[in-house]
Amino acid sequence: GAPSCSGSRSVPFEFQRSRSESTGDEDDDDDEDDEEGEEELEGDAGARFGTDDGEHDSDDDRERMINLAELTPYILCSICKGYFIDATTITECLHTFCKSCIVRHFYYSNRCPKCNIVVHQTQPLYNIRLDRQLQDIVYKLVVNLEEREKKQMHDFYKERGLEVPKPAVPQPVPPSRGRPRKVLGSVFRIPPELDISILLEFIGANEGTGNFKPLEKKFVRVSGEATIGHVEKFLRRKMDLDPACQVDIICGDHLLEHYQTLREIRQVIGESAVQDGLLVLHYGLVVSPL
Repeated sequence: GAPSCSGSRSVPFEFQRSRSESTGDEDDDDDEDDEEGEEELEGDAGARFGTDDGEHDSDDDRERMINLAELTPYILCSICKGYFIDATTITECLHTFCKSCIVRHFYYSNRCPKCNIVVHQTQPLYNIRLDRQLQDIVYKLVVNLEEREKKQMHDFYKERGLEVPKPAVPQPVPPSRGRPRKVLGSVFRIPPELDISILLEFIGANEGTGNFKPLEKKFVRVSGEATIGHVEKFLRRKMDLDPACQVDIICGDHLLEHYQTLREIRQVIGESAVQDGLLVLHYGLVVSPL
């Protein structure tokens, strides 16, 4: 029989010439044999490829085993280089990452780590969504991945004496007339007590005090009860400032005092202190002479 391709059947085909069985045939007999052979070839061609009676290969015959390595580039997170866990997609560019990886990345940047597009000017976490279908595909492709992740999460909380979180159960939606609407929930919810967003702008340092670098992340969301003293402590810790360095924090034309709360500052100074919903604070550094 002829060699077969994967997913197809091979039917043995034999073509015998009549002159191979007899000797001394005339030349005119050869022509007749050739014609008979051609008819036999045409008649068997359909049977050879399984199309003579309209038969098709079964589903089992057409199945092809796929190596996981062929799909690996499509189910790996480009940040941690591991399989997607809680696959989360950026709605602006549709690139997908592990949820923990992209949330941690957005703590330092507002750009997509793959294409460098600006996801959101101030709150990139607003523009990400869980991709449950892709995550289900990953769990089906990678054997025991889901079980291992559940066990690791369970062990993590147990070692720290914390209650293991229960999986979220979708709430039933009451039936309504007309076309059903798909309800989308936010992936990241900001606690209501963090009601003030501030923008920390660096205005420099006095000459001779060294080279100070501004904050890598200048957008911060905090409680309105936080004071300027809290903001100063935040700046000192993030910039690793020397105790001798004085930090001046300004809003508009007002030099702010340590006891003033951010909510009071916003109410007193008004909209002139707000830019795109952010309370804008400028900070400068002065080193006292020894």
